Amino acid sequence: MKENGSIELIRSYPSPNPAIELKEVIYWSQGLRVKGLMAKPKAPGKYDALLYLRGGLQSIGMVRPARIAQFASQGFVVFAPYYRGNRGGEGRDEMALNDRYDAINCIDFLKNWADADGVHLFGFSRGGLMALWTAILRDDVKSVVTWAGVSSVTSMYMERVDMRRTLKRIIGGSPNKEQEKYDERTPLFKVNMINAPVLIIHGTEDENVGIEQSYDLEQALMKENKQVETWYSSGLAHHYPPQVNRQTVKALCEWMKMK
Repeated sequence: MKENGSIELIRSYPSPNPAIELKEVIYWSQGLRVKGLMAKPKAPGKYDALLYLRGGLQSIGMVRPARIAQFASQGFVVFAPYYRGNRGGEGRDEMALNDRYDAINCIDFLKNWADADGVHLFGFSRGGLMALWTAILRDDVKSVVTWAGVSSVTSMYMERVDMRRTLKRIIGGSPNKEQEKYDERTPLFKVNMINAPVLIIHGTEDENVGIEQSYDLEQALMKENKQVETWYSSGLAHHYPPQVNRQTVKALCEWMKMK
C-alpha cells in the first residue's frame, strides 16, 4: 500500500485568474487514489497553507476553481480535496467517516508546498464536518473557519428531508435505527480535542444548514474553554450575495493570518 499523502500525479489545470496557478493532484489516502485541486499565487513569496474543505456530497457542491483561486489571491497556497469516489477518485464518499482522512492525509504535502509549519482549515457546509474532524485529529492546525458548517450529522438528517434517502443509503439507516453511526460522524462530541482557534460564520436564514448547528458548536467549544469567535449575519441565507461573500472571504483570510 502506498504511503498516506504520497503523490501519484500532478497536472496543470486551467486557471480563471492569470495571477494564480492551478494544478490537479492525485494522492494516496488509505490505499485509495484521491483527487483534489491546488491553487497558489504565481508571484514569489512566503504564503500560509490553507486546506479548503468543500461542501456537498458526491458531484453536488464540487470544488470550483474560481473559488479556491479567490482564496489563493488572498495570499495562501490552497488545496481542496474532492474526497474519495469523486471526479474519478477511488473509493466512495462516506459523509465524514473514513473520507475524513482524505483531508488529514494531504496536509503534509500542502505544508511542504507552502513551506509552512501548520495549516489553516476552511470548511463550508458539509466541509464544516471535515474541518472540525481534521482539527480534532491533527495537532498542526493553526486556525479553523466553518462557514454555514454542519456540526451534527443527526441534525443534518433532521433538517434536510431531501437528503434523507441519500444519507440512509450512505450511513446504513436513519438516526432512529443507527444513532451510533451518526454519532461517530459527528465532531460535536469531540471538540475538547480541538486546540486551534475557531471562527464560526453563519446566516440566520440558512435553510440548508440551520444556524442552530453553529449555536450548538459555539456552546460546545465554550464549555470546553476553547477559543471561538462568531460572525452571525442577520437575514442572510446559505449562500451570501456576491459582494458580501467577497468581503467575508477577505475578512476571514485576514483573521486566519493573525493566528
